Amino acid sequence: MADFIKRIDAEYESIEKTLSFFKLNKTLNEFSELELAGIAALLHNFYNGIENVLRQIFSTKSINVPLGSSWHRDLLHTAMERSIISQTLVDELKQYLAFRHFFSHTYALELNPERMEPLVTGCVKTFEQFKSEIEKLKL
Repeated sequence: MADFIKRIDAEYESIEKTLSFFKLNKTLNEFSELELAGIAALLHNFYNGIENVLRQIFSTKSINVPLGSSWHRDLLHTAMERSIISQTLVDELKQYLAFRHFFSHTYALELNPERMEPLVTGCVKTFEQFKSEIEKLKL
């Protein structure tokens, strides 16, 4: 159990480090395409961290991690069905999941700062909600 907690804490630390880069002093429209690609990679990393935490919890609770082409989406639904996270949080995380999918399958030059802005500005609050719901599990 102690190893599990250490792995979760390491994920949280990585997510928090990622989020620390989002203390921006300008809007995304003001960044170069290269800077925007970096911000997109950080958003991608943020969501991957969330998934890593959920996978750790699934492992500890002996819940099978979904397989197949829709495993990312199924991970969220299973987490909700197993009362690990709320429907409200799932709805919020779906935006990050959609962005993860987009970012993984497109060129960085196709990024839209207006569509990314709410994700960047909302990720700290989303992460706080995620941690709060995970804490309630009393792992």
